[in-house]
Amino acid sequence: MSTERALTEPHPYVLLSAAVSLDGCLDDTGPERLLLSGPADFDRVDAVRASADALLVGAGTLRADNPRLLVNSAERRAERRAQGRPEYPLKVTVTATGDLDPGAAFWHTGGEKLVYTTDRGAAKAARLLGATADVVPLGPALDWRALLGHLRAVRGVGRLMVEGGGTVHTQLLQQGLADELHLAVAPLIVGDPAAPRLFGPGRYPEGRLRLIESRPVGDVVLMRYAPTAPGTGPLPTAADRHWLRTACELAELCPPSETAFSVGAVVVAADGTELARGHSREGGDPVVHAEEAALARTDPADPRLPGATVYSSLEPCARRASRPAPCAELILRAGVRRVVTAWREPDTFVVAADGTGVLVGGGAEVVVLPEYEASAKAPNRHLLG
Repeated sequence: MSTERALTEPHPYVLLSAAVSLDGCLDDTGPERLLLSGPADFDRVDAVRASADALLVGAGTLRADNPRLLVNSAERRAERRAQGRPEYPLKVTVTATGDLDPGAAFWHTGGEKLVYTTDRGAAKAARLLGATADVVPLGPALDWRALLGHLRAVRGVGRLMVEGGGTVHTQLLQQGLADELHLAVAPLIVGDPAAPRLFGPGRYPEGRLRLIESRPVGDVVLMRYAPTAPGTGPLPTAADRHWLRTACELAELCPPSETAFSVGAVVVAADGTELARGHSREGGDPVVHAEEAALARTDPADPRLPGATVYSSLEPCARRASRPAPCAELILRAGVRRVVTAWREPDTFVVAADGTGVLVGGGAEVVVLPEYEASAKAPNRHLLG
């Protein structure tokens, strides 16, 4: 990753994931781990893991639960390989002291491992783990902003899934570094005042979290929240920036044309799962558009489409001569009601193009992130003079 790109996106998208009882406990105080989720929710978590670039747990969770932190589905691992990604996400842990068990399952399953620690903990962690993991000291104390910056700039992590424990979740939320919270609420009550809780005491950012989704998954209820700034509506998230940047990168793959723009598009479900991607003129079709190519790869009956977002480097077209329906209409027909784009379509080929108007008129939300306009224009310089 170039330094320039790392600076435009300083931190990964940070997703906090946890399962809790009805009274907010992560576990009870018994010797065995309390299983809060069932098979359906374990599969959901596996899918979210497969969408991540890295998975993070605190050292306390490693000691208490001995997790493997894997993508268990062979099909999902194969899909990651097909996308040119590692079979398993990078596994990350955080420890102030460097006190880690080298025999834990975490170190002997999956792909690459990374330890963030303090200057004083680095020597101990390196001695215990040897070549099993890379050890990165962050200074005299753990610094979450430095940690996230290193993950983004040095390891290329765009999406980080944090699976505990409560101290890690608390610190990230209190410091305003969480982009999303997945909370699976199990139908049981622990009732033990000594049981570990999801969030600890302290000051948190003001304002209510925004509910993105609520649905049953087996016998638990999944609730997805995103922070909002006080007094504002929904804000573009780090995920929006990540996926729009991906769309701009896809535009670079387009065969050049003198009569059409080079555009990239990605369709992403509400839970962050990529559903499809495409770019202009792919597959040897000289007139296929990016959004059209991506949507053609989705299942029209997929229940995730109404909650999905189409990320397109250029505003979806409102009129075209090469196909019966423009991309804005294709998006609405697919049931998608949210579009994020970098660049409004100029009048180069269509006078008074207004894909945004078509989308908004059809009930869709359109978000424009002009900070990516230069990236979207880059493969089209020859058309723009």
